[in-house]
Amino acid sequence: MFLKKGDIVVIGSVALAFVLSFLLWLPFSKQGDRVIIKQNNKEIYSGSINKDNIITTDTNTIIIKDGVVYMDNATCKNQVCVNSGKISKKGESILCLPNKTIVTIE
Repeated sequence: MFLKKGDIVVIGSVALAFVLSFLLWLPFSKQGDRVIIKQNNKEIYSGSINKDNIITTDTNTIIIKDGVVYMDNATCKNQVCVNSGKISKKGESILCLPNKTIVTIE
């Protein structure tokens, strides 16, 4: 069986896509060490992800526990931020758009 020019192009494209997706995923796969919380574009908290803490605002409750962060409570109707789960890797974030709250891992 011989490879045709089209076969080589397909194999090369798949290999390139795999390498690029791995390179894009790599920075986000590392455990983060800082939690940054902003509300209305103002930083309201910055601290270690390894120090358990509860941050409460007028609209949101954010829990930092055992090296992960999650939105425990929010006053918004849709609750997307509460249902988004736990984050711990660099570059991950939780957004509560109605309350203008952003939780980011660095």
